[in-house]
Amino acid sequence: MLEIDPAKANEAEPLRQKIEQTLLSLIGVKKAQIILTAHKDFQADKPQMKQPPARENLKPAGVKHIICVASGKGGVGKSTVAASLAMALQQSGLKVGLMDADIYGPSVPKLFALESFKANFTGGKLAPAEAKGLKLMSIGFLVDGEAPMIWRGPMIQSALRQFLQDVDWGALDVLVVDMPPGTGDAQLTMAQKVPLSGAIIVSTPQDIALIDARKAIEMFKKTDVPILGLIENMSYHICENCGHESHIFGHDGAKHTAEKNNIPFLGAIPLEANIRLSSDQGELTPHELFKNVVKSLVEKLAT
Repeated sequence: MLEIDPAKANEAEPLRQKIEQTLLSLIGVKKAQIILTAHKDFQADKPQMKQPPARENLKPAGVKHIICVASGKGGVGKSTVAASLAMALQQSGLKVGLMDADIYGPSVPKLFALESFKANFTGGKLAPAEAKGLKLMSIGFLVDGEAPMIWRGPMIQSALRQFLQDVDWGALDVLVVDMPPGTGDAQLTMAQKVPLSGAIIVSTPQDIALIDARKAIEMFKKTDVPILGLIENMSYHICENCGHESHIFGHDGAKHTAEKNNIPFLGAIPLEANIRLSSDQGELTPHELFKNVVKSLVEKLAT
């Protein structure tokens, strides 16, 4: 008995006859009969290639580009850099939004003097705050500013999904996302479920911060997110009295890390009292470095 594909029955007949003739030619074989058989579900028995599940896309409909500003280590000034970048992009003539994805430690309300603002639903969408020509959203606009966010991973993911899908961002050229420190749930949600145009890494010069910055770089590489560059924050301090430049946290650590990882070094921002003061007062002005950063980003996004 020979099992065949029913669709190829005609092609199998010559083979059946040849097998019969071969068997009959053997010494001692007086009779041989080969029967062709087939099952209707012949093809069903073959292993089928599984189609990968469709990748979820949380990108807001009217947003052209999404850029994440990330750091491995907390306390390196990432939120200040994200806010400065968003303002500089807006000042260049682009329509820009800033999404505060740091659920545990939101900074956008303080940076823009919006601690009292509370977001409301309008037409089924959350209405973002608006300041300095930017559209802004933060968990700080939904809960009391002093309330700790004691949330597990799934709730973080749900909040990010809501910020992306349920906020009335409108038409934006760029949405800047201020990421939380680390390489956890929030980072994976953004990297895997949002088609990011790229990520900017922020670090201070010392090794203890660069260790985690390298982890962030590696995470984005593994998730195929383009790394647009690395910024060294609090790079040096200039004495207000004598003008002496002090490298309090080390020298060129981020620059060397960028070179080793073959990513652009976007520049260094000094440790200045006026940056700290303006941030605390909600009157942040982008450092002059961001003019060149924006020029570089606009060129990359246009390609």
